Amino acid sequence: MFRGIKIFINWRDHLPPHFHATYSGQEVLVSINDLEVLEGSMPNKQLKMLLGWAALRQDQLIENWNLAANKQDLFPIEPLK
Repeated sequence: MFRGIKIFINWRDHLPPHFHATYSGQEVLVSINDLEVLEGSMPNKQLKMLLGWAALRQDQLIENWNLAANKQDLFPIEPLK
């Protein structure tokens, strides 16, 4: 979580690899491979921060997706500072 944006990966989620992010009651699903919004919306400023963070942490997001797919514990990913 950073700047009011909560990010999570569901254990039994569907393909393609993606993560969820919520902000102020709004939710987006973001493709990890393409860093594109698959579904939902949030304010532009927060979405830009989220996508920038995801670009910096893309490898870690893929690692966590693979861990979740194998029902293993995920590791925390550093937030934006």
